[in-house]
Amino acid sequence: MKKTIVLYPGVGVGHLVPMVEVAKLFLKHGVAVIVALGDPGVESTDFSAAVARAKASNPSVHFHVLPPPPPVPVDSSDSQVASTKHHVTRIFQFLTAMNGPLRDFLRSLPSVDALILDMFCVDAQDVAFELKLPVYYFYASGAAALAIFLNLPSMVAGNSARMKELGDSVITFPGVPPFKASDLPNEVTSDGEALPAIVGMFDRMPRADGILINSFDSLEPRAVRALRDGLCVPGRATPPVYCIGPLVSAGGGGKEHECTTWLDAQPDKSVVFLSFGSMGTFSAKQLVEIAVGLEKSGERFLWVVRSPRSPDFTYGDALPEPDLDALLPEGFLERTKDRGFVVKSWAPQVEVLRHRATGAFVTHCGWNSTLEGVTAGLPLLCWPLYAEQRVNKVQIVEEMVLGVEMRGYNEEVVKAEEVEEKVRWVMASEGGRALRERAAAAKDGAAEALKEGGPSHLAFLQFLHNLDTPTLQQD
Repeated sequence: MKKTIVLYPGVGVGHLVPMVEVAKLFLKHGVAVIVALGDPGVESTDFSAAVARAKASNPSVHFHVLPPPPPVPVDSSDSQVASTKHHVTRIFQFLTAMNGPLRDFLRSLPSVDALILDMFCVDAQDVAFELKLPVYYFYASGAAALAIFLNLPSMVAGNSARMKELGDSVITFPGVPPFKASDLPNEVTSDGEALPAIVGMFDRMPRADGILINSFDSLEPRAVRALRDGLCVPGRATPPVYCIGPLVSAGGGGKEHECTTWLDAQPDKSVVFLSFGSMGTFSAKQLVEIAVGLEKSGERFLWVVRSPRSPDFTYGDALPEPDLDALLPEGFLERTKDRGFVVKSWAPQVEVLRHRATGAFVTHCGWNSTLEGVTAGLPLLCWPLYAEQRVNKVQIVEEMVLGVEMRGYNEEVVKAEEVEEKVRWVMASEGGRALRERAAAAKDGAAEALKEGGPSHLAFLQFLHNLDTPTLQQD
């Protein structure tokens, strides 16, 4: 009988997009799959738009939008629900409240063989245990980040202030290069309200039946080995780990964007692409510094510009369309029109990265973007902004040796001189040429991992085999 798997990606564009790729992988192997979604209107307009794009681009994938959870009573004694400010805590609260609708949906199905969760959906493990379903995680970031964060519960060990006390000290974990504690996400290095929820997430994750990772063995060999050897969950068993990536969108399927038409007229490998993800924004001051650096570099560029966030911005709010004339230096667009193209808010990133004219990628180091750059064979100029992106930057620069960092990303602004220098370096220097050669080799490694008989292909087959004999974990 055909298996049925339910995927539950929670909220967030960066978590939905790779989960859709997992759904397509299941379909390719003859497994029925349903992507269950929390009501996208509740938390994020960006997420709602991403859901609409995913449905339109993937007609073979079945999406089911769960009804919203019951409202929290006004007289609730849980004052924290009403007073919480941090968007990460609100996400956890929303997803915990979605347990009821998820439970009802799973019970309504004729059969379900497993539930696969995004890491933020950790409380849905309770639903899986109640219904006696095997439960797995799809970890949408890399093996190195997972190796680090699985250590987090033992690091904190009831003393949340300890993380704040680390400051800029260098810390070490199995499978990853040493790095500064300040490269951890801000939510981890403070003792604010988000930290207990994050610690709880990684404390519960090893109790699942397995973890699927969007990476591949040759990209992160040390981290993968540390995870498989059980070195990242001190004092406890680590569930099976399956590297099944790189899972990235194939792109295409829509109307051709004007920026790709512009790329068609550029020489091969001549354009630097700058894009900073679905949540990446800069101050007006930083946008000016980027513009000045690009202009002085003399190199061709394609730049996605989003409006700066206002002081009262709330997570999930839609940003207005940027006023380029107001945000960029006077005359910039006119002076650079023969070698530059500025896109408002969004560009078809996969198509741009894989275009023959694109030669380098300035990225925020979100894992989806990182893998899209790797599979396109591009060197990465690393400008991390939030979440685990600084950790990813360490891995990209020091372990994979596929990129260099934009100095000053932790300061008020990255200076125009740094933008100019790094763009010129990656496009015109011997060091940049060597980086491009390494990037080309990593692209080949990605293709090798996914082909029939490759390590990621075999890992997914092993996962499907193990679905027949899961060891149901218990809290």
